[in-house]
Amino acid sequence: MRRSSPSGELAIVLHTHMPYVEGFGTWPFGEEWLWEAIAGSYLPLLDLLDAGAPLTLSLTPVLCDQLEAPGVGERFEAFVDEVRRHTHAQDIEGLRAGGHETLARELERSWGEYERALERFRALGGDLLGALGRHAQWTSSATHAVLPLLATDAGVRAQVQTGVDSHRARFGEHWAGGFWLPECAHTPHLEPLLEEAGVRSTCVELTNRHGLGAREHLRPLVGESGVVLVPIDRATIAHVWSDGGYPAHGSYRDYHRHTIHHHNPWANDGSAYDHELALGLAREHASEFVARTIERLRGANESAGGQAPLPGGGLVVCALDTELLGHWWYEGVEWLRAVVEECSTQGVSLVRLDEAAAMRDPAPLNDAEWEPSTWGKDGNLSTWSGPAVADMAFATRATELRTLAAGDQAGPAALRELLALQSSDWAFMVARELAVPYAQERFAGHREALRRALASGTHAGAEQLRNIAPYADPVVLLGP
Repeated sequence: MRRSSPSGELAIVLHTHMPYVEGFGTWPFGEEWLWEAIAGSYLPLLDLLDAGAPLTLSLTPVLCDQLEAPGVGERFEAFVDEVRRHTHAQDIEGLRAGGHETLARELERSWGEYERALERFRALGGDLLGALGRHAQWTSSATHAVLPLLATDAGVRAQVQTGVDSHRARFGEHWAGGFWLPECAHTPHLEPLLEEAGVRSTCVELTNRHGLGAREHLRPLVGESGVVLVPIDRATIAHVWSDGGYPAHGSYRDYHRHTIHHHNPWANDGSAYDHELALGLAREHASEFVARTIERLRGANESAGGQAPLPGGGLVVCALDTELLGHWWYEGVEWLRAVVEECSTQGVSLVRLDEAAAMRDPAPLNDAEWEPSTWGKDGNLSTWSGPAVADMAFATRATELRTLAAGDQAGPAALRELLALQSSDWAFMVARELAVPYAQERFAGHREALRRALASGTHAGAEQLRNIAPYADPVVLLGP
């Protein structure tokens, strides 16, 4: 039975991103991250999108670069059909020999999901990028750089314009201007540069500015540039993405505890994983999530503290990393599927962000004393510029200035290495102590390759770059 629901809308924004790992390393750190995300997140999500779920999908150009790279399909198929088939068989045999029949049966079940992913991939003719591209409304910067930390407007322009150009080249000119700011990292000086590239809307994190749960997070803003800034709603996101969020429940599959070959037959509470129990819980959590969204929207419809109700009832934006769903939170795609169904049952208007009514009536922006904001730790830039990674931040800025100073010597290879160096992922991994040696190695490698490219001439070194930022144009960085 459809329940009474307040006016307003929910937009679920899926930020789909992967560091450029294709061709750079294998287990435990490297391109296997991409293969696992394809099998566990992207292909299951595609089924939901193809069924018409009104979700907002952002694809970062650097992920598209990898999905488009020569030989990717063949290597993904080999990973599933050979590596994962073999490691499942070994772990199943070992668990049975140790008397853990329930765990062995769970791995037999989970192997079937890899098989189905492989069948789905082959049914697409290996063109996962084309299939996802039909649903990709938003793009991002070329290699996911934290834009407020770049040294120059020219550096920002190169990241943004390369990202926009690559999206249009791959998916057509129908792009409506949606742009995901990497790490939601925003400062007002970016807006004219975004507008120049055709950006019309982007998401920002303003919890530090307004406070958790404030109504200001439920209405878009617009300043002189005309770019609409859409606050994400941390109060809603935290139901999913926080230390105490849904994925932490004891019955869900434990991502961190694994067999010798990194398979996961245990639940968070230490028991053998029960897939049917977990799916039932995901449906319960979906129902609860939508009910909480209704309460959030009701607050936007009420007068409070001298404030009138928000026009149209407010817009709740729940932004999530796509890879959280299916990969990190194994049941996440099924939870999302149930959320779509519960929105219909409970009467919540689930919309794609570009189509939200609130986007047509943004509030005027007062940017006085606006501090740089992100969705990272503490809502600021410290994850990418704090003491643990200050050397990387300063080196990246210095390298950007050196590349600009090189003038015509900074050809395609140098620009593409600069874009690769600027990726937010290397500092993030170091700051969060995730695969630190891999991140440091990648950062040092791109920095050295850029030095060689500048020293050797305008076209030297491009063959080392694989498919990183293939649409980058030095004219964007250096000017005509």
